Amino acid sequence: MSRKTRRELLAALGATAALGLAGCSGNGDGGDGGDGGDGGDGGDTPTESPTPTEGMGGMTETDTGGMGTANVRVAHFSPNAPNVDVYLDGSAVLEDVPFRAVSDYLEVPAGDHTVEVTAAGDPDTVAFEGDITVEAADYTVAAIGNLGGDENAFEPLILEDDNSEVGDDTARVRLVHASPDAPAVDVTAGGSAVFDGVAYGEAATGEVPAGTYTFQVRPDTEANDGDVVGEFPAQLEGGTVYTVFAGGYLSPDDAMGDAGFDLTAVVDSGAGGGGLVDPANLRVGHFSPDAPNVDVYVDGDTVLTDVPYRTLSGYLTLPSGTRTIEITAAGDSDTSVFEGDVDLAAADYTVAAVGELDGDEAFRPLVLEDDNSDPGSDTARVRLVHASPDAPAVDVTAGGSAVFDGVAFGETSTGEVPASDYTLNVRGDTESNDGDVVADFDVSLNGNTVYTAFAVGYLSPDDEPVDEAFDLQVAQDASY
Repeated sequence: MSRKTRRELLAALGATAALGLAGCSGNGDGGDGGDGGDGGDGGDTPTESPTPTEGMGGMTETDTGGMGTANVRVAHFSPNAPNVDVYLDGSAVLEDVPFRAVSDYLEVPAGDHTVEVTAAGDPDTVAFEGDITVEAADYTVAAIGNLGGDENAFEPLILEDDNSEVGDDTARVRLVHASPDAPAVDVTAGGSAVFDGVAYGEAATGEVPAGTYTFQVRPDTEANDGDVVGEFPAQLEGGTVYTVFAGGYLSPDDAMGDAGFDLTAVVDSGAGGGGLVDPANLRVGHFSPDAPNVDVYVDGDTVLTDVPYRTLSGYLTLPSGTRTIEITAAGDSDTSVFEGDVDLAAADYTVAAVGELDGDEAFRPLVLEDDNSDPGSDTARVRLVHASPDAPAVDVTAGGSAVFDGVAFGETSTGEVPASDYTLNVRGDTESNDGDVVADFDVSLNGNTVYTAFAVGYLSPDDEPVDEAFDLQVAQDASY
C-alpha cells in the first residue's frame, strides 16, 4: 500500500463519527475518534433513522420482562459490499452506512432480535437476515466477508465488548480480523507481539501501557517475525478502550473488490482519545565517511542495525510528532554519536548522517523534508544533498546549463528537468558556473520520478582519515 493511499484512508475517517443516532447512548464513545477509516464509495454521511424504541413501536424495558437494555453498534467491514441499510425487527435503525464505518452504540431491549442488512435504499436486495440474542451488555455487530462470494462469505460477526474501566496508565486494545484474503496475523510493536495468530473472523484483546506505538501487521509465524505487510502508527491514551478492525484486501487486484488493506481504530470507552495517527515516513542515510557502522534508535526502540557507510534505508513508518532519534556505534549502545528530538509532521523525511567523527565538519544529522509528489510525465525532480566534508560549494551543470548553483556542504537544492539521459558535471562554485570539473556522472532520469543525489566522500582522500573518494550516489525516492 502506498503512502499516498494510506494518507487518503486516514483522512477519510472523520465521516465515521456521524453515524450515531440522536438520543441514543451507551457505555462507550463508539464511532468517536479513531483514525484510519475510509468513507467508502458513497462517502456520504449516513442518514439517521428513528431511535430504536420509536422504530419498534415504543417498546420499553418493561415490555421484555425487565431483562434490561443492550448497547449495540454496527460496523461495515465487507470490502466489496455497497453502502448498506440496517434493520432491527423490521425497522430501519441505520441507513447508507459506508465501508469502514462504525456507528455509535444504539440502545435496544435485551433479548431476541431479527437483524437484516440490505443495499442502501434498496430493501429488496438483502445481504443478510438472521436472529441474534443480546443480553444487558455492549455489543459490536460487524458485517464482514465477501458479498456474493463462496469463500469467507458475507456474514455478521457478533462481538461482546469489554468496556469496563481500565487503569489510567493502560489502554485496552481489541483486534478484529476482517480482511477476507489475509491469513492469520501477528501484530507487533517495538519488537514484541501485541496480538499473536489472529485468524480471519476472530478477535483478540490485550492491554498495553499508554503511549505511542507503530503497529506492524505480519503473517502469523511461531516467532512473530513474518514479513511486515503494513505499518500503522498509534497514540494510545490511558484509561481508554479501543477496537482496531483489520479490513480490506491484502491483494485487491486478485480479490472481489479494490479496497486495500488498512486498520481502522475506534474509541470504545474511556475519557481518552487517540487511536491511529497520521504517519511520518522517515528513512536514514549514513554519509559520514569516517564513521563506523551505526545503529539507529527512535524513542528508545531500535529501528536500524549495523548500517554501513553510504547506505540509505527504505522509508520507516513512524507516528508524527516529536520523536527522539539516537545514532550509536553498531553493537555499542553506550557510544552515542548523536541524540536529539526531531519534529515530524505527516510527511516524508530523510535523516542523513553527515560530517566527520574526527574532522573539521562535525558529525550531525541533516533532517530533510522530502517532496515526493508527482513531477509530471515528462519531468524528473532531482535534489542534490552536499555531504562531502572537504568539498567547497559546488555548481552542477548539464549540457552547459546549471542544474544546481552554489550548494555548500550540509545544504540541499532541488530542481526539475526534462526526463532524459544526462552527464552531470560537478564544479567548484563560480558566478558563471564554469569552474573546473572535479567529477562527472552519467545518469538516466525518468519522467514521473523523484530522485535525491548525495555528493559523498572526499575530494582529496589522501589527505583525509579514510580513503573514501568523492562520488555521486543517486537514489530513487518515488515514481508514478
